[in-house]
Formats: sequence, structure tokens, C-alpha cells
Amino acid sequence: MTTNRTNGYTVTPSEATDPVVYQVHHDRFAGSPLPSTPKEWIERAADVARILAEDAYPREKERKSPVAEVALLKSSGLLKILGPTIYGGGDAGWAVAYKVIREVAKGDGSLGMLLGYHLLWSWTSAVVGTDEQNDRTQKLIIENNYFVGGAVNPRDEDQKITDDGDHIIFSGFKHFNTGGVVSDLTVLEGIYEGTDKHIFALVPTKQPSISFLHDWDNIGLRLTESGSIKIENVRVPWTDALGWDPKTKAPIESILMIPYATMLLPTIQLVFSNFYIGIALGSLSFASHYTAKITRPWPYTPNPASSSLEEHYILQRYGSFFAHLRAAEALADKAGAKINDIFINYSAKRDITIEHRGYVAEWIASVKVVATDTALRVTSGVFEVTGARATGGKVGLDRFWRDVRTHTLHDPVAYKEEELGRYVVQGRIPEPTWYT
Repeated sequence: MTTNRTNGYTVTPSEATDPVVYQVHHDRFAGSPLPSTPKEWIERAADVARILAEDAYPREKERKSPVAEVALLKSSGLLKILGPTIYGGGDAGWAVAYKVIREVAKGDGSLGMLLGYHLLWSWTSAVVGTDEQNDRTQKLIIENNYFVGGAVNPRDEDQKITDDGDHIIFSGFKHFNTGGVVSDLTVLEGIYEGTDKHIFALVPTKQPSISFLHDWDNIGLRLTESGSIKIENVRVPWTDALGWDPKTKAPIESILMIPYATMLLPTIQLVFSNFYIGIALGSLSFASHYTAKITRPWPYTPNPASSSLEEHYILQRYGSFFAHLRAAEALADKAGAKINDIFINYSAKRDITIEHRGYVAEWIASVKVVATDTALRVTSGVFEVTGARATGGKVGLDRFWRDVRTHTLHDPVAYKEEELGRYVVQGRIPEPTWYT
């Protein structure tokens, strides 16, 4: 590991994992066709989750950049699940993609999150781009099996865009950039000079004008490479400014000034909830195996159980956790179907109404509330059914709670509850925002 200065910042690049560690799996996936049914996609995701779960905790402790793990997502074909079949994608739809995200998160929360963000950023051009831009973008991503990161933290408003003839120039700083370090393409977003209008564009990540500070050091989701990024004079052709007219240098109203253009926000909010649920399901599975093998029954009671598997309070607690997670999954699946229906039925004409968009957004908000509460309760509660020794550093049970706790602070869930309250009591649908 070496320390150097990049664009005025002193950075220490992370060590990276080596893709060769998964070579046997790369070879196996290379010999298998891409999944073609929802069942096959979920089975492929479960296969990847099992591989990642084998050493998830030691990898997390090492904090190496997940180059090998992203390579596994690539070779498994999961990055292509939403892509058009004409370019080699799965065209499986968001209802299936959400379940795949959830499945991967069971084995490794960081990789579930990275997959979810990649799918969202890969979908950006389908929502805010012209048909020609989206077709070109999908071809680029799917044919090259690219992994996509995004520098789109809306609370950092210092990324500016200036005009330079046939190009625009992005310059600025973002405190959070999930997956950028291990990405092939990065979604940039900023405000066009002299306006309040935002521009999205996808650019190659590996270029001198983009540098990463390698400063992600949070308690959870340690392998998501969600640290800071410096963008310094990144040139992008006007033709790549998604949803903008390169001749008039203005947003195309029929693309960007309609409710459909705001669909990225509820779509990613449901990504969040699905990997929360997946992480919680992973913790329940991990804990139940630990309980069966290691946890001892409590002897100081009038009717002591013969084993932990017969301990009344342990069985009761596991049953409660399981029931709540099943309910969260059912709610997430229903919301996922609604998102999927929007993209199936409205993408051609982009004619979804603000009322319909708001109705679906409240389903997404409902999932966010339930998934947050349930995932936090389960990932902390599993210690009550595994015992004191499960808090040991070598066990790794704590990673599930740390992952959920870290991301559930992304945007305050209390505002989702307030939003739902307005919907129920006042009949008000939410106005689109960067978080709704």
C-alpha cells in the first residue's frame, strides 16, 4: 500500500482482493447460460450468496477493496439482470431484480448493496435519458459487463457543470460515492451553471480527472467503497447529457419535466429496503446455525430444557423474527411488483400521472418503515437467542447489525412515517424529492 497525492488530496489507496480467488466459480459460471426465468435468477443469486457468506466476516475485517467480489457478480451474470436481451441482458424486470438483491445481501450485505446501486445507476438512462441515449448506454453496459457506480449525493451541492462548446465539464466533490473505486463507469450529477437544472451523465471511471480519497471507514457496509470522490474538469459530450438537447443546451421537457423522470427515487428506496431485509434474513440464518451448534440452554429454571433447540424463549423469539421477516418480504414483493408494472406499462410513453407515482411511492415508504424496524430488531435481537459468547469478535454475528444500522441512517425513516401519516390522514401524496 502506498500513499500519494492526487489532485491536491493525500490518499492511501486500499488493498484489493484478487479475482483469482473465485476462479473455480468464474469457470463454472462461464460454462452456464444466463438465467432465463425468475426462479433461475434467484437460484443464481443464492449461489453467489453462499460463496460470499463463506468468508464474509474475515473479508470485512480486512477491509480490502472488493475487486474480486465485483468480478464474481460479473461472471455470475447478475449485473445483466435488467439489461435488454438484444445486447445479452436478462430483461428480467425490477420485481425479480429486487429479490436477487435481497438474496445476495443474505450472504454479504456490502455486495447486496453494491449490486442494488449498480442496477439503479445502470437504469438511469432508461428514466432520464432519451430513447437513443438509453439504447446506447444499455449496449455499452451489457455488452461489456460493466459495473456502474454513482457520484450522486444530493446533499453535496458543490458539483458544478459548465458549458464548453460541444462538451460540458463537471467539477466538484462528493462525500459519498458507492462502488466508484471498483466501477467501470460512474454516473455524475451536478447543477448546470446559471440554472437550477441537474444533469446526469455516465463517464469512464478510470481517468485522471476522477480521484477517490479512499476514506470510507464506517462501522458497517465496509466493503462498499462509499467514500469521497473528487471530480476535476471531467469533459462529457453534450450528446451524453441525459435528457438534454445538445443543440439548444436545454432539458427536453417531454423527458425531464414529467413525473416519470422522478421514478429513480422510489426505485432506489426499494433497493435499500430489500438489502435491509436480506441482511436480516442472513443474520437469522447465521444465528440459527450458531444456536443449534453452540448455544446452551439455561439451567436455572424450574423446567430446564434439554438443549437450546427446546428452549421455550429461544423458539418463541426465533418464531417472532421469522414471522416479521416474512411479512416484510411480502410487503417488499408487492411494492416491487408495482414498480415493475410502472416500467412495463409506462416506459414507452412515459405518461404516468403524479397521482399514480405518489400512490406507488407510499407503498415504497411503507416498506422502508417496516424493513427498517424489522431489520434493526432482528439483527440486534439475534444475540438474545445465541448467548453471550456470540458477541465474541471471532464469531462475526455483529456484522449484520452494523450493516443495517449504517445504511438505515441514509435518510431519516421518521420522515417516511410522517409522509405516510399525511397520506392516511390528509389524503396527500408526497411531492417528488431526492429521497421520495
